[in-house]
Amino acid sequence: MTETIANPATKPAPKDWILGISAYVPGKAAADDGRPLIKLSANENPLGTGAAARAALVAATADLATYPDPGATKLREAIGAVHGLDPERIIYGTGSDELLHIAASAYAGPGDEILYVRYGFAVYDIAARRVGATPVIAPDKDYATDVDALLAAVTDKTRVVFLANPNNPTGTMTSREEIARLHAGLRPDILFVLDQAYAEYLDADEDDGGLELARSASNIFVTRTFSKIHGLAAERIGWGYASADVIDILHRIRAPFNVTTAGQAAAVAAINDSEWVAFSRTHTARWREWLAGEVAALSNHGLRVVPSKTNFLLILFDGKLTAEAAMKGLWDEGYATRWLPGQGLPNGLRITIGTKAQTRAVAAKLRAMAEAA
Repeated sequence: MTETIANPATKPAPKDWILGISAYVPGKAAADDGRPLIKLSANENPLGTGAAARAALVAATADLATYPDPGATKLREAIGAVHGLDPERIIYGTGSDELLHIAASAYAGPGDEILYVRYGFAVYDIAARRVGATPVIAPDKDYATDVDALLAAVTDKTRVVFLANPNNPTGTMTSREEIARLHAGLRPDILFVLDQAYAEYLDADEDDGGLELARSASNIFVTRTFSKIHGLAAERIGWGYASADVIDILHRIRAPFNVTTAGQAAAVAAINDSEWVAFSRTHTARWREWLAGEVAALSNHGLRVVPSKTNFLLILFDGKLTAEAAMKGLWDEGYATRWLPGQGLPNGLRITIGTKAQTRAVAAKLRAMAEAA
């Protein structure tokens, strides 16, 4: 018997605001023809994962049939001990992305506004639209955060302000003084989300003071990740810190069992492995500055590098060599980088700092293409 459908033209309709979302596009790992590439497009740690974290992850995979600790107790205690934070005010997520989404979900909705800076992290727009809020973009200042522009864009509808510091995809850094000024200028009912995914690449004197603010302020939520310097991107582990009231609200909509048993164990080992963090930071700083110098030497060919405090560089192409052509040329050398037209940067190419050999090869190819254009 054939089943009759009352109205075959009817189908589930998504909310109007969902249709306005452009799906997040991850960094390429292969060329358009399918060739695998060395991935300098996702800001992963090119040195890999520290030995302690690898060993802890393997050891924790012995029991696959039991749910992970839903409270991530040992992980919260380890984070608290390293950073001098109250473990009860630490939340954990499937990467910091989950935490950004639940912050938007908890504090904004239709009729509200979520504010962020131009050239901010792509997830902010998705997080805002996903809950039906209106994304509002403040102008930048030469690719960096303009605190005055952010404050000027605040309205009575603003509920959440997202700011990545250092910023992705530009790599720029907002000072401790400017972060404090921004926070002081926001109404107490606005949640200030300070996204510190690249904080571990900073020297101690470059800290923006976000965690310090979060110890006493009731409206700031600081997020971090194990996906970058700790080399645990495959495990998707993030964490955040805020007042007890904010953490209580966020826990109500956090996915249960959202960090695996092995991931928790690896993260505990990683955050205690200060030698690996320092080694990765030193390597990155050395080769980031070296590559920045190589690009600066090509300024007469229209290449410019945006000053960075992260593990990547944003290179701007304003001469005969275009960002798209440079990306494809680097494919020929076996390297994937991140072209950014979808983020308003059609002349921008974001390149993760790789190993010594990879960084030298990228620089040589950029020089060859610029001189030949």
